Amino acid sequence: MTSTENYIIKDLKPLNLNDSVEKAMSLFDQTEFSHLGVVRKNKYEGTLVYEQLEQSPNGDVKIEKIRSLLHPIYATEKMNWFEVLQIFATNNCNALPVVDKDKTYLGYFELNDFLSIFKSTPFLHENGYILTIAKDIKDYSFSEITQIVETNNATLLGAFVSKVENGQSEIVLKLSFHDINNTIQTFRRYGYRILNEFKEDKYIDYLNERSAYLEKYLNI
Repeated sequence: MTSTENYIIKDLKPLNLNDSVEKAMSLFDQTEFSHLGVVRKNKYEGTLVYEQLEQSPNGDVKIEKIRSLLHPIYATEKMNWFEVLQIFATNNCNALPVVDKDKTYLGYFELNDFLSIFKSTPFLHENGYILTIAKDIKDYSFSEITQIVETNNATLLGAFVSKVENGQSEIVLKLSFHDINNTIQTFRRYGYRILNEFKEDKYIDYLNERSAYLEKYLNI
């Protein structure tokens, strides 16, 4: 797993609670960052979001007076790159303050660095199938998914949760080339729904054929 500590950038001083809103806006404009960390004596206090600060009081007001606009949006030095990328995606930001276990400010991460890591993974570069499955959030596990894939003589090249809604998780899998139909059938036996179709998915073809046959029979 790629160490994220090597990606901490320290060339920019964080904002301080005693800084003015005007200074914060100026820094946002200079960096074109969406999020900036705020500290007091180098201890992380929260993160300012550019879109919210645009609607804040006049520039002379200190950040301390608008503490309600600070959000706990940050990464830690020990997170793996995928956890960091998830925080970027969840908060729609291009910069993240980085803190240690004591909430001491260490620097920040930039989104482009982590996109570069993602682009170099087997998930994007290895040839294979993309399979999207869904199951109740309480009923699936990645160990189970891995077991299903491996018992069908395939390799799991990557996986991530792409959506969680109404108690259901959607998981995107990248699988090595193999007899995908057997893997699909196994996932169905374990209660997973298949959300994308394959020409190799003979079960879908079978259902379509049976449906057409039944419709023809009823129209006689």
